[in-house]
Amino acid sequence: MAAAALTAITTFAQAHQHAAASVSGASPLADKVRAANSRFLDVKAATAEGYAPIPCASGITGGAMGIHYVNGQYLKDDKIDIARPEAVMYEPMANGALKLVAVEYITSKGPASLDGQLFNFNSAPNRYGLGEFYELHVWAWKGNPTGTFADMNPKVSCEHAMAPSQ
Repeated sequence: MAAAALTAITTFAQAHQHAAASVSGASPLADKVRAANSRFLDVKAATAEGYAPIPCASGITGGAMGIHYVNGQYLKDDKIDIARPEAVMYEPMANGALKLVAVEYITSKGPASLDGQLFNFNSAPNRYGLGEFYELHVWAWKGNPTGTFADMNPKVSCEHAMAPSQ
């Protein structure tokens, strides 16, 4: 009886940990990304390193990616470096602040992976006007119920993004 109870408790605890990890974005790669890129908590660090904003990206079925700050030099070099993501993603907040939520790694060479995590392939033509490329979002600062490496995050919104003329 005690063994059965211990097994049930262990199973419940493991299920709870798995559910928490999938919602919170906890993963060894997300932890490494967070450690390597926390300097971007302040958007000024991104602009100081040559990142420039592009409009907030929302999904057609809901959720968003946020405002991407993209580094054109990193896009061109096709290198994957955990501490040099091609894009840093921010969610616009009601008070006008930008909150770091994720980073994105992009390369035209593939199939690509980072720390064993495979990138998603985007064929051409695509909505970005780019040639074929591989990309990996890492939701290291905001949990994503659809997965740590999913493109869109239903918990992110572009509702408070400023219009380009503002």
